Amino acid sequence: MAGIQEVYEMVVKGKTKAVELAVQEALAEGCTPVEILNAGMIKAMDEVGAQFKMGEIFVPEMLMSARAMKKGVEVLKPHLVTGAVGSAGKAVIGTVAGDLHDIGKNLVAMMLESAGFEVLDLGVDVSREKFAKTIEKNPDISLVCCSALLTTTLQALRDTVTYLNKAAFRKNIKIMVGGAPVTQALADEIGADAYTEDAAECAQRARELVREN
Repeated sequence: MAGIQEVYEMVVKGKTKAVELAVQEALAEGCTPVEILNAGMIKAMDEVGAQFKMGEIFVPEMLMSARAMKKGVEVLKPHLVTGAVGSAGKAVIGTVAGDLHDIGKNLVAMMLESAGFEVLDLGVDVSREKFAKTIEKNPDISLVCCSALLTTTLQALRDTVTYLNKAAFRKNIKIMVGGAPVTQALADEIGADAYTEDAAECAQRARELVREN
């Protein structure tokens, strides 16, 4: 349908204002909210992720598309059956203790939302105890994303994952780690379930991980 295609194109191009109108027009055309979400927005973000991986676009363009998707979802939310946004599950994300970097973490949070997750963003300088308490208060959390952007905070990342691995809720969650100094080898060593190099790959891997649980 033309309306869904327009939504798709506006998200890919990162047109925040135009996407609102496109979503409203698609609804007026008779497209279902779930069709608009899946075929218009999530599919568009998959394309954006693919372009990013190929080096055709960069972080600023990706952020613009993620913001456009977020705006489109806001318009769509009242029309969606409860639970459609967040249908992939609930995730908690934060930058580990001692680290104040948030651009990468914010991008991952937006990409997870665009992949259908409900995201609880704890911000920066998040202690291992805060991660654990949040999971205990929200037993429906299925994904935990820990970010470290400094080599000096890799120890905090290690401590956080080790702490979560010992918790009673460990069997119910998947732990993902990321950030510039983080590697697959480190992720394996500390007992994380997954590591990805970038936000686009993170959203894709997150969906796969949660389905495995």
